[in-house]
Amino acid sequence: MSVSRTVSNRLRGQPSRRGVARWAGSAVLLMLAFSGCKKEQAATDTAATGPAAPQVVAPPAQAVSAEVAAMSADQLRESAGKALSEQRLYAPAANNAMEYYLALRDKQPSDPGVASALTDLMPYALIATEQSIARDDFVEAQRLYALMEKADKEAPALPRLKLTIADAQAALAQRTAAAEAQTVEETERQKKLEADRVQQQQLAQQQAAQQLATQQAADQQAATQRAAEQRAAEQRAAEQRAAEQRTAQQPAAATPAPATQAPATPAASSELRAVSTPAPRYPPEALRAGQSGEVQVEFTVAADGSVINARVVRANPPRVFDREAVAAVRRWRFQPVSAPVTTRRTIGFNPGT
Repeated sequence: MSVSRTVSNRLRGQPSRRGVARWAGSAVLLMLAFSGCKKEQAATDTAATGPAAPQVVAPPAQAVSAEVAAMSADQLRESAGKALSEQRLYAPAANNAMEYYLALRDKQPSDPGVASALTDLMPYALIATEQSIARDDFVEAQRLYALMEKADKEAPALPRLKLTIADAQAALAQRTAAAEAQTVEETERQKKLEADRVQQQQLAQQQAAQQLATQQAADQQAATQRAAEQRAAEQRAAEQRAAEQRTAQQPAAATPAPATQAPATPAASSELRAVSTPAPRYPPEALRAGQSGEVQVEFTVAADGSVINARVVRANPPRVFDREAVAAVRRWRFQPVSAPVTTRRTIGFNPGT
């Protein structure tokens, strides 16, 4: 038998003790049937919708809405019957059979059919309240609780139901607070990770900048050294050209002295005989590095025994001992010769000697 037919039959009869006992028994059975799946329903709803915002909801000031209370008795009876036929037993708010019957009972408190209808609707409101609590929908739970309390203040399930609503709201508040604390902790952790990442990036960039500056300084120093070596080579080439030019301007042979005049110098010869060959100065950098080598120098001995036109022919290693070798050869002196003589000598550099 449908709910609407059951309630309609109640409206045609008189309330009895059996009906009241039947409401209580039906309520208990229905509560037992649905209480087993309450936790499972709550878990399913939470998984589907996510954590709900904490609610501290109190019962509404009036169980019956103002617009329903303002309707006439005939309008209430007609609306209640229509709501029953459309299975609107306790919802939605302000348009359900239970509110219409409660308003009708306020206007006709002695109507036995209204009392019987409310008795039959109570178990369904109780089940809906339990389901609302399981969904953490405390606004709906408190609305339904207010309807039940207005229908029967002495209903046995009301004290337990009131305590269940309060406990469920407190538990939701605790869960929400724990979730917020976890969110704050995760936010702080992410901030720390981001700060560490930024710090590591800054350190890596500083190290890269230092390496770049060091490399640039080394490149600049190498360029400066190459420029200095280039200038030195150009200077040596200019000196060599000047010496060659001086040699070209000298007479091919010296004018013989008169027979009556004694020669001021020993007789000239084409054979070179060294008079003074001072050793070259060892470059300080090569000496500190323990570097050795040799330089072959080509030079011309003038008629008076001085050295002109000294130049490097071969050097190993290049440009390390060149300058000191040429400088030393230019200080050499030989016995006078009949004509300029060009020759080559190899000068060795050994830090151990």
